[in-house]
This record gives sequence, structure tokens and C-alpha cells, in this order.
Amino acid sequence: MSSSTQEKPRSRANSLVIRSAIVAALGGLVFGFDTAVISGAEGALQEVFSLSNFSLGLTVAIATFGTIFGAIFAGRLADRFGRHKVLLWIGIIYILGSLGTAFAPTHIILLIFRFVGGIGVGMSSVCAPIYTAEISPAAYRGRLVGLVQFNVVLGILLAYFSNFLIRRIAPDDVAWRWMLGVMAIPSVIFLLLLLTVPETPRWLMSHGRTDAAIATSRRLCSTQEESDEQIAEIKEQLAEDARLRSMRTPFFSRRYRKVILMAFAIAAFNQLSGVNAILYYAPRVIQEAGASDDQAYLMTVAVGFMNLIATMAALTVIDRLGRRTLMLVGSIGYLLSLGFLTALFFVYDGNYNTTSSVLVLVGLLCFIAAHAFGQGSVIWVFISEIFPNRVRGAGQSFGSLTHWTFAALTTLLFPSIVGALGGGIAFLIFFICMIGQLIWVRLVMPETKGIPLEDMEKKLGLRDA
Repeated sequence: MSSSTQEKPRSRANSLVIRSAIVAALGGLVFGFDTAVISGAEGALQEVFSLSNFSLGLTVAIATFGTIFGAIFAGRLADRFGRHKVLLWIGIIYILGSLGTAFAPTHIILLIFRFVGGIGVGMSSVCAPIYTAEISPAAYRGRLVGLVQFNVVLGILLAYFSNFLIRRIAPDDVAWRWMLGVMAIPSVIFLLLLLTVPETPRWLMSHGRTDAAIATSRRLCSTQEESDEQIAEIKEQLAEDARLRSMRTPFFSRRYRKVILMAFAIAAFNQLSGVNAILYYAPRVIQEAGASDDQAYLMTVAVGFMNLIATMAALTVIDRLGRRTLMLVGSIGYLLSLGFLTALFFVYDGNYNTTSSVLVLVGLLCFIAAHAFGQGSVIWVFISEIFPNRVRGAGQSFGSLTHWTFAALTTLLFPSIVGALGGGIAFLIFFICMIGQLIWVRLVMPETKGIPLEDMEKKLGLRDA
């Protein structure tokens, strides 16, 4: 390869790179808002539509089934039509999903538009990290791709805060509609701002638009030398891609087995921590631990705020400490917090009071801090980095598909498990899974910080696979 696999100094990311990364990351904000906003509405939905625990789980989880569908096709669409164009489609889907759920006259219509909104989330989880990774200098890629996750947690916090405010000011019979519909506002902003940023040079070059790729690269790079180097690396990688395509190496092949297993592992462990189940049902968990309704919604805002603070801390060090170090710290934090929560639910076992609700809040704050500093900040950066350019779209789709499949399962089953076996068993299951993650990070996960995307294949040993 024309560039070293060692981390080397790069010019600072220019204003267009930063602006483009921020705009793409706004898709993550809507992603996070959509993930958490249902937590404020699920109680009302169960009452309005007379839902059983399983039906409630389905109503909440249907969006994650939509994300699976979106994740399956997003990579191929992004490879064919462009990362930027697919992001535009995502903005439109977000708007349809939010307005459709807000005005849904029946449970079936609500499910349909929850599914549609989930498609947008799944596509965003694939396209936004790819887009940002491909416009970012290697030395800044972790922080810039991490902006997607920052905006996800900012969206979660805004959703919790929005739910709290709407619950206090809107009539009870329509508050849930306002909670679900307000997501249209950031969706429209995201769609409009996308019109101001370019397609990635890598995609343009791979589709024969060389002049446009060079022009865009020069706008994104801080110096002519950096742009020339980037274009040379892309050309060399595309030549290698063409050679391998002539060999007709499929995505699910021995050559890519290593990175496929890495993507599967980090995505599965992300959801086996229980994070989405906790985010979706946070007010309910706190209420069942002894808090009043108003206290539960206010405490949930605290959980969202901790998520944001820990994510900000992670993004300041992810390109210095590396992805693996953050995952190690987060894994230990998972075990401490989940162990604490498990013990609390077994000790109190239905005899909940104000003290137990405060202790559960402390456990949730520690849990979400561990998640945000580790898995939350690393997953999309790591998956966007490890796959070669020719299969990056397919790889990101696979990682996202794995993530959302496990999210759907945990979200669907969580209410039933808690109802049948209790919160202690639910958190114990998550605790055991996180023992597995710590072992995987310690023994298997490689470090990817500072490596140019074109050199990642060699670094991970795929050329000799």
C-alpha cells in the first residue's frame, strides 16, 4: 500500500469535513430520539389499546424489526446510489414515521408507522457511519464517526426531556401523540441540512466520477498534498477491489470471516447488555422500583444526561486511548453496574420504596455511563473501520442487522421476562452475557485507531486469509 499501517500525522480536519460529519450525525440524533421517545408513551399505549405485556413488547419492538429490514438493504443501496442520497431518503422516512405514529387512529396503523420509522433508524445506523468514515482523515476518524453516537445519546436525552415536558403540559389523552410526533422537527432539519454537504470521494471514484471525486477530495482535505495522497490511496484500493471482484470472492467467504465474526460479536454484545431494553422501559423500571410517575420521568432525564456526559468523555479520548481500551473499561463497568442492579432486585423482591428507587437510579446511571464510554462510543466506529472498501456497505449492513436483531429480541422479551421471573433474573441474564464480552475484548478484539481505511485490510491480516 502507498501509506504506512502506522499512525502518521495528518492535517487538521477542515470546516467542510466537520460540517459534513455533524450533518450526517444529525441522523443519529433522530435515531436516538426514536429509540427513547417510546419510553414515555408505552404506558399510555398499553392503556389506550388495551395491550398485554407481550403486545406491549411487540409495539415497542416493532420499530427494531423495521431497523433490521432497513439495515439489510441500506448497505447495498448506499453502494449503488451513494451514501449522501440514501441519507436524504432516510430523512424523508423519519418524517413519515414520526407523523404517522402521532396521528395513528388504530393500533395496526401505529405498528405500521413504528415499523417505517424503524426502517429509517436501521438505514441511518449503516449509512451515517460509512459516510463519516469516508470523509474523515484517519487521525480524526474516531471522533468524527463518534459524532454519530454523540448525537444518538443527545437524541435520547432530548426524547426523555421532551417526554417529561409534554407529560406536564399536554392533556393526558393526547400526550403520547405529541411525544411521538415532535420527532418530525429534527427530521426536517436533518433533511434540509443534508442538501449542503457533498458525496464521499470514495463512492464517487468507485462509480467512475473521477473529476467529481478529486474536486470533493480537495474541498475535504486541508492541503493539496493530503488530497493527492487520499486519491492515490483510493485508486490503489479500487484496483485491488477490481482484482478481487474478478476472483468473485463473496462477502460470506473465508477471506472476510475474521471481520464478519468481529462485527457480529461487538454488535451482539452491544444488545446483550440490555441497553435498548433499559432505554425503552426506563420509566417503567424506575416506577416498579418504587418511584412515583413524575419522579420516574425526571430520573429518566438524569439517565439520558449521564449517557451524554459519558459519551462526550469517550469521544475526547477514543483516538488517543483507542477503541479496545474503551471497550475494556466499559465491560468492567457493565459487570459492576449489572451486578449491583441484579442484587437490588433480588434483595427488595417486590418490597420497593423510595430508597430502592434511588438505588436503582444509581445502578442505571452507572450502567449507562459504562455503556456510553465503551460499547456506545465504539461500536459504529469499529464496524465502519474493519471492512475493506469493496464490502464496507455490506459489512456495515451486517453489523447493523446483527445489532438490531438482538435489540428486537431483548426489547420484545424484556416485559415478559420481568413479569414472569422478576427484574433480578432479567439483569442477571445481561450480567452473564457481559462476562462473555469482557473475555472477547481481552482475547480477540484488535485495536484500529489511526489506521487509514485503505491499510486496514493489511493490518487485520485479510490479504493473507
